[in-house]
Amino acid sequence: MRALRIDGFEDLILRTHAELDLAKADEVDHFFKSERPDYVFLAAAKVGGILANNTYPADFLLENLAIESHLIEASYRHGVDRLLFLGSSCIYPKLCPQPIKEEYLLTGPLEPTNRPYALAKIAGVEMCWAYNRQYGTRFLSAMPTNIYGPGDNFNLANSHVLPALIRKVVQAKVASAHQLEVWGTGTPRREFLYSDDLAEACVFLMNLSDDTYGKLLNGDNPPLLNVGTGEDVTIRELATLICDVLGFEGELAFDPSKPDGTPRKLLDVSRINALGWKARTGLAEGIRTTYESMREQLEAMATQ
Repeated sequence: MRALRIDGFEDLILRTHAELDLAKADEVDHFFKSERPDYVFLAAAKVGGILANNTYPADFLLENLAIESHLIEASYRHGVDRLLFLGSSCIYPKLCPQPIKEEYLLTGPLEPTNRPYALAKIAGVEMCWAYNRQYGTRFLSAMPTNIYGPGDNFNLANSHVLPALIRKVVQAKVASAHQLEVWGTGTPRREFLYSDDLAEACVFLMNLSDDTYGKLLNGDNPPLLNVGTGEDVTIRELATLICDVLGFEGELAFDPSKPDGTPRKLLDVSRINALGWKARTGLAEGIRTTYESMREQLEAMATQ
């Protein structure tokens, strides 16, 4: 929303979850029938980290399949011009060659800890492609890497690794602790993209000329583009950087009994870079901005 408004777009059709439940087909159809949106950014999803994915696999599969199927079908039936479906880098095989190219989709087994979520997102990509081929729609899929930023989810039960580590560091500072526990071995490598950079990428893709946009939809592969920074760090390096940015001087204690997840997930972003978009926010800068924007909330959570 910030990125759209910065670019001068004001006619934004918005609903909260309380106002519109995307998992209910009749509500979605009524919304599209009454509002007739021209462009749809399909960012809604049930998301979470390793713990949440392991705990609620059926929920992750069912709710995400419902959201994307209802929205894609309604977008087709009510004449949406362009739809951008946001997936996740976890759709790619666990042991994928690095960096991960878009054509590596469905070339190997998935990471077991988030397989249901990944399968739901793969289904969304396939739906966009199928509707384009059968009905002539103009639906594109973008696969972001790990996203973080202001307004992130800092709940340790279902957050992703970066916001979880920020909250843990804040808790450690408030408690004057000398040690910070980190799940896993610290060796997996992850790529992180600042949320406002992703937003700019989404608006950029929706603003492409008809000719350029059309070329992304045609071909023998799904209409799919990776969105990331093209750089990654180990979880140990990430935890160390967060400690440095937030000013925590204690030691890191890794717990190898906890799952590591996929060994490495680095996206090949050469296709979107060639179109003219590139991420602008460095990791340290993004961590600092995220923390500063949420400082009061995080410090209050740390005392609970």
